[in-house]
Amino acid sequence: MTYVIAQPCIDVKDKACIEECPVDCIYEGPRMLYIHPDECVDCGACEPVCPVESIFYEEDLPEKWSAFGTASAEVFNELGSPGGSTVAGPLARDHAVVEGVTAAVGQA
Repeated sequence: MTYVIAQPCIDVKDKACIEECPVDCIYEGPRMLYIHPDECVDCGACEPVCPVESIFYEEDLPEKWSAFGTASAEVFNELGSPGGSTVAGPLARDHAVVEGVTAAVGQA
């Protein structure tokens, strides 16, 4: 099991979770952040600092956002395990699930 970042992160990307992550497993896409399921050590440090309450333990991910668990896994199926987001840098694109979400009112 791992943690998953869901829809409330889209177009917010506060990054407090990145600062708290002790293993550098949170990667930045153009519109949201993703937790690498193989690099996450399930410490939970990211969850309480998320200002939009977008981070869930995989088993606790609300059904309405279940596609984000699959999307996160698929992002890293393509990327592999580069050994941390600092090494990899920002992702070139978001998963199609994220790209399909319309921007929130007042946000680009």
